[in-house]
Amino acid sequence: MAGTDQLSAVFSALADPTRRAIIAELAERDATVTELTAPLSISMPAVSRHLKVLERAALISRSRSGKWRASHLESAPLREAADWIERYRRLWDSSLTRLDAHLAAMQAAGPATDRMVDDPREIE
Repeated sequence: MAGTDQLSAVFSALADPTRRAIIAELAERDATVTELTAPLSISMPAVSRHLKVLERAALISRSRSGKWRASHLESAPLREAADWIERYRRLWDSSLTRLDAHLAAMQAAGPATDRMVDDPREIE
């Protein structure tokens, strides 16, 4: 993916469910195109195209041993994507924790704080 950063290439590659299934398979073991095609309902050329996308995103590497060409999962790009997501998960968790605390304080204050104010002048 010329012109895009590595993280964008990883997320773009992972956006496809077939590629995620291939990644899941390669997380178990290295595999050839034939082995990766077996559990999928697509052709070997289609699997090869998916592998090229994963390889361009540096999510897999491919090696040749004799006439066999095996694909291997590269975990570093997945780690980088997980780290990026983790930063935002902590932000969301922090926001939800503050919301929980606010709601608990409102419930503890009792029914007087539950009513809606019809006249904005009553707020003062």
